[in-house]
Amino acid sequence: MTVIRSVWWAAAIPGYDQPFDTAHLRVYYPAAPDGSDRERLSGVMAADAADAPFPVAIIVSGVNVGQDAYRWLACSLAERGIVAVTYDWVGTLFGGLHGITPGVDLDAARPDGYGKRPTTPSLRPVIDALRTMTGPLEGLLDLDRVALIGHSAGGTVALQSASFVPEVRAVATYGAHTMVATMLGWPAGTVLPAQADCPVLLVAGTNDGVINGSADRYGEDAATRVDPISRTFAEGLPDRDGGNLLVRLAGANHFAIVHPVDHTAARAFLDQPADGDPEQIRHLLADLLGTFCQAHLRGDGAGLDSVIKRPGIASIQRR
Repeated sequence: MTVIRSVWWAAAIPGYDQPFDTAHLRVYYPAAPDGSDRERLSGVMAADAADAPFPVAIIVSGVNVGQDAYRWLACSLAERGIVAVTYDWVGTLFGGLHGITPGVDLDAARPDGYGKRPTTPSLRPVIDALRTMTGPLEGLLDLDRVALIGHSAGGTVALQSASFVPEVRAVATYGAHTMVATMLGWPAGTVLPAQADCPVLLVAGTNDGVINGSADRYGEDAATRVDPISRTFAEGLPDRDGGNLLVRLAGANHFAIVHPVDHTAARAFLDQPADGDPEQIRHLLADLLGTFCQAHLRGDGAGLDSVIKRPGIASIQRR
């Protein structure tokens, strides 16, 4: 059994005032315990460098969802030989509130700004900070092979920002789309083209209550509108000869990717109940995201076709 360990790092976010200018990173990796006194006294284990240099997956969180909620997924990715990075950045949210954010540059999401720069300012500082890491992963990261895995708003900004980060080879999202709020100056129901020059995997649950709970933000009626994830797939992504995928998980809700769900924060109160075993849904989701990342970071896509045919997959589309 692979031993997974983690270490911490930090990234300064330029242009933000203290104390809201730092993202705190946690980096998960396959370890090689040696039983040494150094290991016993420090608690830090050496990396298992057999498969190094390691490609990297950066998990971009939803609003007010702490990074520990994605630890289960980070460990699963690390077991596959993909170093997984989560981060907490407490910054400014909509309306002047503060909380955990993937970072949203509102001006970059307005009609006169979209497509000129990333809508999140966090990705470049996080990748640059990883290049400076010391400790067990020093010199063992391949930061020219990066995947973004975004949840909810984190998925939206990943889709809107990936092409500005040339290290990114693949983007996967859960419960995310590129429909844009009318408050930013867009007409109701506008779906923006994704800024992602790489394969994209959109994953959605059939029981997502949070997306419908936000319909008024986009000037729509939740009861009559077309699902914004379907529209993002059809209108916001280019045709990549089957390289882009939309996969729906039967019975999964918006927070199926989160474990445990923290009901003191975020918007889980809007979600629908999940149908089925949440652990089985997470296991399927981990296999789906993991094999997608392996395909595009390691060139090993052999398992992807078998995963998307498994029970629990409600539907799949390719383009």
